[in-house]
Amino acid sequence: MFLADCHTHSSCSFDAEFPMAAMAKTAYEYGLTSLTLTDHCDLLGLEGETVQTYDWEPVLKQRKEMLDAFGARIDLPLGIEFGMGFLFPEAARKILSQPGLDFVIGSVHNQSQEAGGKDFYFLDYSTMDRCRAALDNYFTSMIALAAQPEFYDVVGHIIYPFRYMKGDYAVPPKVEEYRDEVFEICRLAAQNGKGIEINTWKGQTLAEWIPVLKLFREAGGEYITVGSDAHAPGPIGRGIKEAYQIMQDCGFRYVANYHERKPDMVKLK
Repeated sequence: MFLADCHTHSSCSFDAEFPMAAMAKTAYEYGLTSLTLTDHCDLLGLEGETVQTYDWEPVLKQRKEMLDAFGARIDLPLGIEFGMGFLFPEAARKILSQPGLDFVIGSVHNQSQEAGGKDFYFLDYSTMDRCRAALDNYFTSMIALAAQPEFYDVVGHIIYPFRYMKGDYAVPPKVEEYRDEVFEICRLAAQNGKGIEINTWKGQTLAEWIPVLKLFREAGGEYITVGSDAHAPGPIGRGIKEAYQIMQDCGFRYVANYHERKPDMVKLK
């Protein structure tokens, strides 16, 4: 069975510890067909500080070691998770000019610069008002990202902040309340020949993607990747099979896997 985990992180990301070779070893043992390491490059830092460069050297060094060990046994495209590339287009183009780059996930991890630029992970979600303010800010940036297709191949984890909204609410925030914003993101991606990802968050978010997939299909979208967002070997591949089934249930017949910034379409079985 074809299984591709298109969103994972190695020790080349600030929030992960395991080298690429260890990630590839687990992916091979798990039975994955393809593993894409998409280490972080965010143009805003955790506290909103501006970042306009990216050091590819440690990525390429680890990648060579990984390819030497596992390149003949598993497909290992070169990826990056690229945060808010629309903010600094010149810097973004320079970073993404890396030869051999196969896949770019366009993500938003931070509030807008006007709101301070802090990573959504660190925000206070203790009240519904705080949740709504964060989500309004988030979706504004996501729409801006989706409108700049040169800086992504798929829009990453559209429902990202919802994973942290675990307060004592009578009714927690739901993605359906942001139907118009999510549809606009899907419409822009589809219109520009780009895709979205199902981010299973290590197998923890699956059913949550159904309304997003329905909107992407309504918008005429075609390209979908699936990723576990694993930051360690253990969660690699979690939720991939289940996500494929959800895609089929929503009317999609193919899953995408990227090489040279172009989607290879694999029929779902």
